[in-house]
Amino acid sequence: MNSCLVAAMVAGLAGQLVRAQDQPPASAAPAAPPAMLEYTGKPMVLPFHCTPDDIEWAGLSCLEDEPCAVYLELSAIESAGGGIFATGNIHTGAVTLYSVLVASVDEGRTWREVHERIRGAGLDHLQFLDGQTGWASGVTFSPLPQDPFLLFTSDGGKTWRRQDIFGESAENRFGSIQQFHFSAKEAGSLIVDRGQGSDGDRYALYESPNAGDTWMIKEESTKPLRLKRPPGASADWRVHADGPTQSFRIERRQGESWNAVAAFAVKLAPCKPDAQP
Repeated sequence: MNSCLVAAMVAGLAGQLVRAQDQPPASAAPAAPPAMLEYTGKPMVLPFHCTPDDIEWAGLSCLEDEPCAVYLELSAIESAGGGIFATGNIHTGAVTLYSVLVASVDEGRTWREVHERIRGAGLDHLQFLDGQTGWASGVTFSPLPQDPFLLFTSDGGKTWRRQDIFGESAENRFGSIQQFHFSAKEAGSLIVDRGQGSDGDRYALYESPNAGDTWMIKEESTKPLRLKRPPGASADWRVHADGPTQSFRIERRQGESWNAVAAFAVKLAPCKPDAQP
């Protein structure tokens, strides 16, 4: 799912997701809210409280009578090991605020965030190799896509740890993960797009021999590269942007039909100054 689809779904509500401009580097956010969300047929609203620090960091001009609208975007869905996982981000019309990783272990009835939100980052693609081993790809935006990373789990999504693609000695850390795929736990590959105007070749193919802990460049090119084993979309699960309910529906295929398992509201609590005493 991309920001154009979100823009079409929330026409007049949320424009195309754009990158933050002239803002400080991203930093870690506080731990994800522990609240459990229950799906009762109506879109669930992900808890979000925009702090004064969020407003200052993002460079937002939010007023009490003109708050800054905040939106949720879900981009990928996977089911593994008895759990359902979805990735995405929280953003305004101009700035990506936080990453989001939510999961359900009871077939969509209740949901929790299973990784702390990362300020200025978004999560997109997901892959589970088996019921225990999985990855989610992400990138930070400040002000351009940079520091691409994976979140890795080896316990069925109960815990996740971050794996940076570029080493600490890398001089140019700009770029985002276009796609990735693990054919086995110890054999992964991904393609990084360094963006327009990058020095040297724009596209790079990386491979990992150790479940994503370290990555080595195998090929660089000025033209788009493709993985030998491109990731395949889930045949049984999808994230569907639903205009009438202004939500992202998590749907499961049953025969020829897609049935909603859960839904998350697009519009979240807005950013505005704290009320003065």
